[in-house]
Amino acid sequence: MLDTAIRNATIITAGDRYIAQIGIRNGRIITIAEDVGPAHEEIDATGLWVMPGGIDAHVHLEQPQGPNVVMADGFESGTRSAAAGGTTTVMPFALQQKGQSLREVVDAYHAAAKDKCHVDCSFHIIITDPTPQVLGQELPALVKAGYTSFKVFMTYDDMVLNDAQLLDVFDVARREKAMVMVHAEGYDAIRYMTRRLEEAGHTAPYFHAESRPESVEREATHRAISHAELTDVPIMIVHVSGREPMEQIQWAKRRGRKLYAETCPQYIALTANNLKGLNMDFEGAKYVCSPPPRDTDSQKAIWEGLRDGTFDIFSSDHCPFRFDDPKGKSVEGARTSFRWVPNGIPGIETRLPILFSEGIVKGRITPERFVALTATNPAKLFGMYPQKGTIAIGADADLTLWDPQRQVTISQSLMHHDCDYTPYEGMQVTGWPVRTILRGQTIMANGAITGTTDIGTYIDRGLSAAFTA
Repeated sequence: MLDTAIRNATIITAGDRYIAQIGIRNGRIITIAEDVGPAHEEIDATGLWVMPGGIDAHVHLEQPQGPNVVMADGFESGTRSAAAGGTTTVMPFALQQKGQSLREVVDAYHAAAKDKCHVDCSFHIIITDPTPQVLGQELPALVKAGYTSFKVFMTYDDMVLNDAQLLDVFDVARREKAMVMVHAEGYDAIRYMTRRLEEAGHTAPYFHAESRPESVEREATHRAISHAELTDVPIMIVHVSGREPMEQIQWAKRRGRKLYAETCPQYIALTANNLKGLNMDFEGAKYVCSPPPRDTDSQKAIWEGLRDGTFDIFSSDHCPFRFDDPKGKSVEGARTSFRWVPNGIPGIETRLPILFSEGIVKGRITPERFVALTATNPAKLFGMYPQKGTIAIGADADLTLWDPQRQVTISQSLMHHDCDYTPYEGMQVTGWPVRTILRGQTIMANGAITGTTDIGTYIDRGLSAAFTA
């Protein structure tokens, strides 16, 4: 007998849409048929859409921030919020601080996550100190152990890598077959703009966006692509914000480069005007993230890219800091200049509903494209497919049941994170996840978290499809 049968399901994958029943046993899908037979648990999906559980490939949880700043979400609250939003796998970052060994970083992050996860997880590694030991021994060993992706930064004082270091990291990635995620913004240009703005007395949160214009992102994107071409390695440009960096990505893809791109909800739902707050006041700090939201033309460009394949994945870049907190957005000095405001906004719970409503409901993308961007492509590009990211026999029974007609006004009162605000307050959406199933077990039903913190497991990963296709 089956453990669970989902009846009357409208099943939507990245390539198909059909009505059938889903049979689950021991956490996996074992049959998909017109009638899967009896089961201990019956779920009636009449009127609902059944999609693969979301995979959020870009989240920051319990990440060290330096003196006096604390991230709002740890593993428990962050994965609780993910489950509420229809996401069944998250991929946070194990951050190397200067002088740390990568193994030390990974072990500490596993300890932080242990028995605190409502959903499955797998780690990327942030490389900030690419010493000969790291490049020659630690990175290759960790890739072989299943940590097949890492992130590098082209900006931020404590994380920026220079061009020589980037080339060295890219070379190791090519040799070891690891996916590199690149935060592409030009460090020196941002420092120059920040100095100019502060000297002119332009210090409100809004000027964070002015300090990082699209040209800064465009230049860094082109430079990262050039380095990848030189070293012959696939890379992913993350959190792309507008048309100018997109054009660099499109140029490279037309030339046949193995280049991948990600965008996020803030670039389809927010603009730089949000950073103005009520009257160029500190309320704008709620929207400070990097790259910043742009303008309506940039939103239009992002939608074009989500439709035409410029973008491969749609992630949250969930990076939460409490607003009314001296260890969050209101840290000492933040009100004197935008440069001290912690960069990042919450979004792990609202990622899927925003794309569902603004994309599917408004006819900008198909439901199949939604699944590809939010589940199937992340699974493929980060070495988890077909265990994750699809509805197929043998796959993990990670499923999200959607009410495509349900209308919801996003508000902080609905959120399950530990942040004290949502940047999407008051946004009306149509389409809402009403049940989240992780490996056959319901972990969210009608907004209530039903799973426990020890249900989530760590997912060891294989090679990215960038290296196997």
